[in-house]
Amino acid sequence: MKACYPGTFDPITYGHLDIIERASRMFDEVAVLIMVNPRKQCLFTEEERVQMIYQGLQEMNCGKNITVLVGNGLTVDYAKKINAGVIIRGIRAVSDYEYELQQATANMLLDEDIETLFFVARPQYSFLSSSVVKEIALNGGDISKLLPKGIKESVEAKMKQQ
Repeated sequence: MKACYPGTFDPITYGHLDIIERASRMFDEVAVLIMVNPRKQCLFTEEERVQMIYQGLQEMNCGKNITVLVGNGLTVDYAKKINAGVIIRGIRAVSDYEYELQQATANMLLDEDIETLFFVARPQYSFLSSSVVKEIALNGGDISKLLPKGIKESVEAKMKQQ
């Protein structure tokens, strides 16, 4: 069975990579979907994020059954387009659960054949988000424990351009 893991991944973190790696052990194929959201101001282009995700997967030595795609529109429609029967979402806190439950219920109404599977974040990643990484980096903090070295360097270089 094929699963998809949608997000903006701006940038991808160890928390994201952990969920991808765990999902890759459960499913025949995992598509990481960089979903374009015109309401979000991203630091990196879609192409840069694709490269960073592949770089992170390589550094983490993740499975070979993972692809990275860029999509737009409704996630459930894109999942259907690529024949994914499962949408993977990460849960860090109760507030994530409330939001994700609403999204999963809406997706169920749109296509009852596509399931949503929640992965609970490992405790060491329960605070971690792309926004946290960017905020720390913007203020000169150490982000080396939050994402792989190559991605850390990309974030720091981008922050210097800001």
